[in-house]
Amino acid sequence: MSRDTGGGQKDSDLKISLAECMTALDMFLQNDFQGALNHLQAKSKESMYHALTYATMLEMQAMMTFDPQDIVNAGNTMKEAQAVCQRFRKRSTVADSFNNLVHGQSLDQFTEEEIHAEVCYAECLLQRAALTFLQDENMVSFIKGGIKVRNSYQTYKELDTLQKCANYVKGESHCHFEGGVKLGVGAFNLTLSMLPTRILRLLEFVGFSGNKDYGLTQLQEGAVDDSFRALLCTLLLLCYHTFLSFVLGTGKGNIDEAEKLLEPYLKRYPKGAIFLFFAGRIEEIKGNIDEAIEKFEECCEAQQNWKQFHHMCYWQLMWCFTYKQQWKMAYFYADLLNKESSWSKATYVYMKAAYLSMFEEEDTKPFGEDEVKLFRQVPSLKVKIAGKSLPTEKFAIRKSRRYQAQNPVPLPVPPLEMMYIWNGYAVIGKQGDLTEKMLETLSKAEKRLEGSSETDFLINEDQCLVKLLKGLCFKYLERIEEAEESFKHIIANEKKIKYDEYLVPNALLELALLYLQIDRREEAIKLLENAKQNYKNYSMESRTHFRIQDALLQAKSIPNGC
Repeated sequence: MSRDTGGGQKDSDLKISLAECMTALDMFLQNDFQGALNHLQAKSKESMYHALTYATMLEMQAMMTFDPQDIVNAGNTMKEAQAVCQRFRKRSTVADSFNNLVHGQSLDQFTEEEIHAEVCYAECLLQRAALTFLQDENMVSFIKGGIKVRNSYQTYKELDTLQKCANYVKGESHCHFEGGVKLGVGAFNLTLSMLPTRILRLLEFVGFSGNKDYGLTQLQEGAVDDSFRALLCTLLLLCYHTFLSFVLGTGKGNIDEAEKLLEPYLKRYPKGAIFLFFAGRIEEIKGNIDEAIEKFEECCEAQQNWKQFHHMCYWQLMWCFTYKQQWKMAYFYADLLNKESSWSKATYVYMKAAYLSMFEEEDTKPFGEDEVKLFRQVPSLKVKIAGKSLPTEKFAIRKSRRYQAQNPVPLPVPPLEMMYIWNGYAVIGKQGDLTEKMLETLSKAEKRLEGSSETDFLINEDQCLVKLLKGLCFKYLERIEEAEESFKHIIANEKKIKYDEYLVPNALLELALLYLQIDRREEAIKLLENAKQNYKNYSMESRTHFRIQDALLQAKSIPNGC
């Protein structure tokens, strides 16, 4: 490979750019966020790595805030970074020249900088696609933006093949290029493997395929390399193991792997907000709730410049206090989020009302607030991020509608229902005492429903909801028969459910997961296929389909006869 495009200037520029971007990254990890951005911005119009790194940091900010303006800014900046990368690409791209390269033409036709421009360009496309995924969990806009995604995917595939060619000569900055390829190939394989089958079939038709194990391996290799992309590979793996596997899966992330990945960064950056946040999340999903609270509080104290980190911590602290059933503290964090964060006022006000509804009669309600008034506000607070309504917000609006009546039928346990949507039972399931206390609360709610003189069909729905949540508690307490009975009760009462249609496919999913746990694999697969094929247009449908897909992957990985 040529390292000279008229005096060797460009290759030395590449080396200097990478070194400067690594310095900015170091500043970022030490909580000097604005300093890092300033360091990069000066050259973001002339250097592809400065442009890409600057845009990546703004995208990380958007992913923390969900602020519509931040998302638009990040998208525009990433688009500008893509244009900068385009200027450094060879006029005939890798895609165009690939066949010639494989058939033995000299790789001298590509400078090292041009090869790096390809991987940077592909990364811009990948990150722009990630922004659309952030806005729309059901993947519609992800597919609509398919040409960007396809170009990125194809480039990564070709670069991966290219660097394995016998006549490929490694340049001086090869480790950074290789890290970029591993990041892209790993991200695509992992993301595609998680998609519901119906979406995957569409994508396979246009040449996409995803292998989860290969994706994880590529990212793991990228994370341990001493390269510019090691951090992004690490953060993507941490997100997968601690969030995506829970929110869009059944909670089977590899916590040991996450701890190993995090350990060297925590040693190097003991006050790094990003790493303290993940340390808190790891404690949370291990069921160590008090330790998690400590870490999230430490994360908030570590820096004051980016309040967005605080909001992420407040959200997790809200759930930690929900697991402990400390409703006043959970309310406090929902209220803080409502005052400070612009992600979803409808969700925050709904959660405030939900917590107030759990107060005992003798408890003083903060600021004299009333849950009925708050629930009634929720529909008017709906926002659209990049033209899309948030799934959680839609759910909160649907649930709060019953409070619009003059004499509303109260929701039985609204924070515990939302906790299910965020897969919180997989967290408390690690601690028997928390699960037992949750079961007590649900049993009291069930008794109140039984004693109700209401003949309204909503009572049947509420009873089914409580059965679903009790079933989860029974499962984690290994009271298998009672768990099975609870899930079957919902399936048997399907015809009585008019509004909360999501309960039936989710009961089928939970019963299937229970059967997988007790080696009834064939029955589990039938239930999952039923949930996947026969239910449409219900709340949080996309999230349920992600979980069904994850459960099917688990079921099919169990050898026959188990």
